[in-house]
Amino acid sequence: MFSLMDWLRLFMAALFILPLVTVIRESGYYIAATLLGGTNKKLIVGSGPTLFKWHTLEVRRYFFMYSWMEYDELRPSTKFWHAFIYISPILTTSFCAILVNWLILQGTLSDNIFWTTFVFYCFYFVLFDVIPVYLPDGQPTNGRAIFDLIWHGERSDYKKMREEKTVNEPKSEEERSNTDAQEETMENRDRDDEERKDHTDTSYPQNTANQRSYTEKQEKTKQNRDRDEKERKDHTEPN
Repeated sequence: MFSLMDWLRLFMAALFILPLVTVIRESGYYIAATLLGGTNKKLIVGSGPTLFKWHTLEVRRYFFMYSWMEYDELRPSTKFWHAFIYISPILTTSFCAILVNWLILQGTLSDNIFWTTFVFYCFYFVLFDVIPVYLPDGQPTNGRAIFDLIWHGERSDYKKMREEKTVNEPKSEEERSNTDAQEETMENRDRDDEERKDHTDTSYPQNTANQRSYTEKQEKTKQNRDRDEKERKDHTEPN
């Protein structure tokens, strides 16, 4: 049963806790990009028209809908530091969740609905951050980006571009299983089979003039003869 308290918890989570956890997560990118010399950093909170700006923070009108972090290319552009960028939001979110949970256990923070929901959403973000999958829009999760760096030795965007290029490129002579002459022979064979099927296929009506073995006059004479024989048989058959 969805009670009044559940409705209050829903609005509190959507309007306050979710934006707060999202900012904490995106701040991981911000801190890492700052340490690695990234320029033109911008932390954007929400969607829609800009509500206000403060230094590198930009808050949109629908602040609870979405958030993201922008920055230019890093100066130490190596695999290790890119992995550090990918893992930074996982570290910041996990740290805040563990810290708040420890403060609750110590009695410093009260064990109320706000903080328990906050810890829940923190671990929720961490869980889906570490799953190594590609999202429906083609972007990798941070877990997938780290996996590609470790397993494939390259960034996910480079890996994706390479795979798309491989799919679109024509196959070389070594990759093809047939030579040009064999390919041409197979095409000719398939075309001959199709033409032969068209001539011999009886599933479709052909020209009736070519199929009839009698002329129209002969056909009429034959019908009249059959009718006369039937009538004669009916008159001579004993009752």
